[in-house]
Order: sequence, then C-alpha cells, then structure tokens
Amino acid sequence: MYVAADDGSSTEPRPGVLETLLDRMSRGDRQAFDTLYTAVAGPVLGLVRKVVRDPEQSEEVAQEVLIDVWRCAARFDARQGSAMAWIITLAHRRAVDRVRSAQASVAREATAGLRDRSPAFDEVFEQVERRLEREQVRRCLNQLTALQHESVMLAYYRGYTYQQTAEVLGVALGTVKTRLRDGLIRLRDCLGVGS
Repeated sequence: MYVAADDGSSTEPRPGVLETLLDRMSRGDRQAFDTLYTAVAGPVLGLVRKVVRDPEQSEEVAQEVLIDVWRCAARFDARQGSAMAWIITLAHRRAVDRVRSAQASVAREATAGLRDRSPAFDEVFEQVERRLEREQVRRCLNQLTALQHESVMLAYYRGYTYQQTAEVLGVALGTVKTRLRDGLIRLRDCLGVGS
C-alpha cells in the first residue's frame, strides 16, 4: 500500500463525510476505506514527514496509521472530536513513537559500544543484577490478582495470543485484554518502569 504525498491539490472532505466513512469501515466496508484513504493519505503523510523526516520511514509510518484507522474505525467517537482530528492524532502519535524508537535504538547501540570497550566486564555483577531483577519481577507478579497473573503468564511468558489466552481461560477476549492491561499497569507501577 503506497501513500501518496500531499501535493496540496486535495481538498478537505465536507463535514461529516469522514465520520460516515469510519462508521461504514467499522462494519467492514472496504470501499469506504478506499474513499477515506484517498481523502486523508496526503495530510497524514505530510504530518508524519514533518515529525519523522526520513521519506521512507515516513511512508511506512503513514501506511501503519492508515492500517490502524481501518482496524480501529469502531473506536472513533464523534463526541470527542472530528474524524480528521482523530486520524491526525493517530498519525502524530505513531510518528512520535517512531522517532522515540529510533532515538532509543541509537542510545542502546551507544551503550553497547561503551560496554564493549570497557576493560573488564564484571560477569558476577551482571549475574547478581539479573537475579535481583528476576526476583523483583516475581515479587511484582505475585502482587497481581489471580486472574491478572494467569493472563499475564499465558500471554507474555508462554507466548499465547490474546485469543488463545481467552480460550484457555474460558473467558471473553475483551475480559482478557482488560486483565492484561490492568495487570501490566500494576507491574509497571510495582517495577517503577516509566516513572
């Protein structure tokens, strides 16, 4: 799926058109997606290029955004803003995520380069640090509710998909997603990640 650059020739659709297309897309209407794609691909790519800068990565990100719009059309809520604002927000978030990911990758490579040049790598220290991290993760996992613990263990430690996890636990997919989200939030808070 190629995203064409915004050459300024496209005009913004009439109010309500994108909202109607998203509603139709939420019910699987591919023609609605084609129409929406034509209407928003240029503005999405234009915004992504301003954030990401790299043309090839910008096209990748714009494609990912438009796929997200297709997949998440049912999540659009017109009470919270226009369809174009929702789509542009998705594009901006995805573009910022890509930039942050690239920056983190560069930082990891720099750190690895420094570690490789260090004269004496202390294996004992590394083993102790890993053991302490594992113990902290175990302690935090034990603080989850039984349902959250089961869901996290199946999905993240045994490699089950969300759907497989739901089937194993005999619950609805939405229930598994909620348990996982709540469990991961509790783990993050317990581990002090991202704070």
